Amino acid sequence: MPDREHKAMNAEQVLITGASSGIGHELAKCFAAEKSNLILVARNTAALEKLAAELRRDQAIEVQVLPADLARPESAQKIFDGLKGRGTAVDVLVNNAGFGLHGAFAELPLARQLEIVQVNIATLVALTGWLLPGMVEGRRGGILNVGSVAGFFPGPNMAVYYASKAFVLSFSEALRVELRGTGVTVTNLCPGPTESNFSQVARSHRTRKVHARKMAAAEVARIGYEDFRRGKTLSVPGCANKILAGVVARLLPRWMAAELSGNYNRLD
Repeated sequence: MPDREHKAMNAEQVLITGASSGIGHELAKCFAAEKSNLILVARNTAALEKLAAELRRDQAIEVQVLPADLARPESAQKIFDGLKGRGTAVDVLVNNAGFGLHGAFAELPLARQLEIVQVNIATLVALTGWLLPGMVEGRRGGILNVGSVAGFFPGPNMAVYYASKAFVLSFSEALRVELRGTGVTVTNLCPGPTESNFSQVARSHRTRKVHARKMAAAEVARIGYEDFRRGKTLSVPGCANKILAGVVARLLPRWMAAELSGNYNRLD
């Protein structure tokens, strides 16, 4: 067997959700550059296949494409069962998929908001629940959860999204303690505003009254990847975001923090 093929077969297996665009797309490139084999999950099959072909060509790694709608409750188990059927053990789980909606809770479609809970929370927990025992048994690997600076604040006008990211923050920090000594790490990547298609999904054609500088998705992914490899519990890219998460959110009374984020989320 050629040496390159042998290395590919024995490389770390990394599953990334929401890999078709944005931070997930860039995280796939980060892991691929270190010769990890990838399992790419998202709804957009064409985008996944395009990325997979690029990474196979440029990095000489194995890339599996698993199209899935993570808003469906059965998706996590189907992904796990499919991987098990192929004999694929996941070493690293990147829970990146997620979305939000702008608007008052009472005015937004309830079904759509429940999909936020399913994708951002329930599927994240389910994938972790299915894949983590194998990591613990093998005493290696890790989980990289993509949260948000929003998780440090209440979020009027994006109430469900902010609450979902608060869940991810708390869940990640708790798992980190539980997994101490197992060889499995947990990192929560908490970006602020990032250049991606998030705003198109969340706000359609509308814009915020308050504008903030957006970081490039590639920069966010690089920082998150490096912090994951260092075994950091929390990764907050960007000085302004560090101040928001580490200082402002801790010092402001909760009611004031809610007013601050509610004003930020107002739309034209």
